Amino acid sequence: MKTEKEKMLDGEIYFANDKVLVSERTFAKKLLHKLNVTEYLMNGNARNILRQLMPNAHKRLYIEPPFHCDYGYNIHSGENVYFNVNCVVLDTMKVEIGDNVFFGPGVQIYTATHPIDAIERRTVEFSKPVSIGNDCWIGGNSVILPGVKIGNGVTIGAGSIVTKDIPDNSLAVGNPAKVIRKLNQ
Repeated sequence: MKTEKEKMLDGEIYFANDKVLVSERTFAKKLLHKLNVTEYLMNGNARNILRQLMPNAHKRLYIEPPFHCDYGYNIHSGENVYFNVNCVVLDTMKVEIGDNVFFGPGVQIYTATHPIDAIERRTVEFSKPVSIGNDCWIGGNSVILPGVKIGNGVTIGAGSIVTKDIPDNSLAVGNPAKVIRKLNQ
């Protein structure tokens, strides 16, 4: 029988208030408090906190606090990744970020989602992975929804809500985000 954590990581319906998951989120929140408040500047202490919080992220990751995530360990990033202020990553499942990816202020990435049935939604949730390719720019206050794959060389316009996959070398904007132009790469 699978644990609730195994179900979460496999994209199955799971109980988010499982004691192991609550403990792991609490651990992440304590590290985030240190990162966002105590060690606000990206010094050696902040880098150590990031290594603990996000062990699957490349060491060339820069986060402009405040930053928020659920677990941290589900965030996998390449090198030269930058999160501007007020970014949120609900990482109940894998979030894969390529190299040279820049997030504007207030970007939100969601892997967590919920059943449509109101009664079922009271107790359980499920997750879908998010993937962002290399050399992407995600404009400020954009939201990337569960299950979305963003290709290489993509620019997402500020304030966009990304509900579907975006192909390589595209400019996508709006709510929902739509490709309005192919980019020369």
